[in-house]
Amino acid sequence: MAAAIDPATLPYRPCAGILLVNAAGRAFVGQRIDTVLEAWQLPQGGIDPGEDARAAALRELGEETGIPPDLVAFVAQAPDELFYDLPPELIGKVWRGRYRGQRQRWFLFRFLGTDDRIDLATPHPEFRAWRWVDPAELPMLAAPFKRALYADVLAAFAGHLG
Repeated sequence: MAAAIDPATLPYRPCAGILLVNAAGRAFVGQRIDTVLEAWQLPQGGIDPGEDARAAALRELGEETGIPPDLVAFVAQAPDELFYDLPPELIGKVWRGRYRGQRQRWFLFRFLGTDDRIDLATPHPEFRAWRWVDPAELPMLAAPFKRALYADVLAAFAGHLG
């Protein structure tokens, strides 16, 4: 029988997250392709070694939504890294068991394009559906273990949201 993994011994995965808002001030959310949870999430992903966090955010946005960098305008960066822990049942199962959660740099971008420029059929699709929502809804739409994180994201960008 394998020994249980002590989450306290695992590092956090470096990640970049994107709060993308449209001209109406609504936030982009997607449903992950690899879960049946009725949860929605913001675009996010790992920062490669040596990669700038903002560059990683733009890369991840393109990889997950098909939105190129020229269709977004930078608005703000959260002043601090934000963290979340995986629930115990996922420790050791995601990210090849190397991380206890994520430490994230968050960026607020405004979408300059039209909805027809959003294309989830990317080379490595991550979302099966997407929609625009009122940013205040984000914590309740998220997976339970990301709700506090999304509340922190909203607080970080409160001065920039409608």
